[in-house]
Amino acid sequence: MHTTPRTRTRRAAAALGSLLAAALVLTGCSIDIKSAPDPSLGADTMLIAADNGSPSLQRVFNPYLPNTRVASWYMFEPLVILNDLNGDEEPWLASKTEIPDPQTVVFTIRQGVKWSDGKAFGPDDVKFTFDMLKKFPSLDLKGAWQYMKSVEVKGDTVVVHLKGDDVPAAQIIEQTQIVPEHIWSKVKDPSTFTNPDPVGTGPYNLGNFTPQEYAMDKNPLYWQADKVKVQHLVLPASNTQLDVVTKGYDWAFSFISDVKGTWNAANPSNTYWFPPGGTISLFPNLTEAPFNDLDFRKGLSYALDRKAVGDAAAEGYMQQAGQTGMLLPNQEDLLDPAIPDKGLIAQSDSQAKSSFAKAGYTMKDGKLVDTTGKALTITITTANGYSDWLRAVQAITKQWAAVGITVKVAQPQPAAYQLALRNGDFQLAMGSVGGTGSVYQDFANNLSSEFYTPIGNQAANNFGRYRSAEVDAILNEFTTTTDEQEQKQLGYRLQQIYYDELPSIGLYYGGSWGLFSTQKFTGWPSADDPYTSPKTYVSTALLILTHLKKSEAAK
Repeated sequence: MHTTPRTRTRRAAAALGSLLAAALVLTGCSIDIKSAPDPSLGADTMLIAADNGSPSLQRVFNPYLPNTRVASWYMFEPLVILNDLNGDEEPWLASKTEIPDPQTVVFTIRQGVKWSDGKAFGPDDVKFTFDMLKKFPSLDLKGAWQYMKSVEVKGDTVVVHLKGDDVPAAQIIEQTQIVPEHIWSKVKDPSTFTNPDPVGTGPYNLGNFTPQEYAMDKNPLYWQADKVKVQHLVLPASNTQLDVVTKGYDWAFSFISDVKGTWNAANPSNTYWFPPGGTISLFPNLTEAPFNDLDFRKGLSYALDRKAVGDAAAEGYMQQAGQTGMLLPNQEDLLDPAIPDKGLIAQSDSQAKSSFAKAGYTMKDGKLVDTTGKALTITITTANGYSDWLRAVQAITKQWAAVGITVKVAQPQPAAYQLALRNGDFQLAMGSVGGTGSVYQDFANNLSSEFYTPIGNQAANNFGRYRSAEVDAILNEFTTTTDEQEQKQLGYRLQQIYYDELPSIGLYYGGSWGLFSTQKFTGWPSADDPYTSPKTYVSTALLILTHLKKSEAAK
């Protein structure tokens, strides 16, 4: 399932003896990595299935390189954490963010923070980081300088001047990971710098390292050290599903088939939580008939049993998605209450046929035909190897056959699939929308004319080539208002358009596949305490690492 634990007792380790290799040996405050760790050792040590290393990825801890180690997120912190589960903004290296006008963002930099080498952290480090990203644009992974005009330090604040009215840009800029000026200013070319001996402000420092497995130790100088209860992290390079189930992992972000019969059955302390992380959707090519006909898109939508599609794809773990563009229950507070049934669209073959008729298609001999009598055949493009999406397409194929549509499936390799998506070389394509945590970004990415390109030219977003002057105007209003209630109402208007016009067709929610063990640590995010997503990567992992407590058994 594409998306992308805790130690066990000695009894569990003995039962798995033939599957486990040499042990972790505690040496002072660091961990001597031997091979696969013995999960019965180290009550203060967490084994994480997060990294996917290889011999070519040696000590790469430059947070701006695409092949950096996952642990960079545990060492280099942002100004603000945008919680992609619910859209909350958590003050981090910036204790406060203000937007005095739509062209200015003011970050008050947190006092008392130190780099892990003992040097003081301050506003100059923040300005240096942004200036470096401007000088070396390939490092600007968040695209902050698309929106920034200049940055300056004023006392304990960093003031960012934007290129124009752009209030939502603050959420992109604030997620930039900050690096120390006193080290990186001496680096001639940070775009090739591997940063093998990282110095950060985060909760962990790099410990022992091998390409197959490395350790991290709690940073004693961390500004929230009292909140960090896990003393050591271990990140193996190999994280197969068998490894995750049998080797005593404390935390993993991984889909596992039959999670109750595998992960939960492996240890009574194991639990899981799979909240929505995006909406798996069908992208219609809106430049091509008949997909540019709203009545035709309505016909396709009414002919879908979304629950059956989601159950087939995600083994019943995920819910069907409403046609609002919102992730529920994550964003329930932002959902337009005027949209019926929270945007859920019930399957109705009769309504589907009625909509198809309005678009010029009728049933003849069990086939949906156009005005010339030609039977309708649709090709759905999905990526080869994405088995969950293929199962979804297979379910769709059966459902649409009931209303006379023949479906063909194109399965290019993932790189070719991405190229087809960007070039608009498809009729209908499987894809995912939403999940950034920002209502504005989610809709802009999917609907903004800013991303429109002619077929054959690569698009960065809006792969269906949707264009609407009304939507562009609403998105523009978003950029000029700092009033949360106004932003909420703008979100309602976008949801209504998404519901009415079907620029993409929501199917089911894609999961954030959180696997946890409560044997040594408690306080994991859950349906009862949904404080953040269960990802082991990106900055929201910091919310988890500063939230966990030692279990009673581990004390």
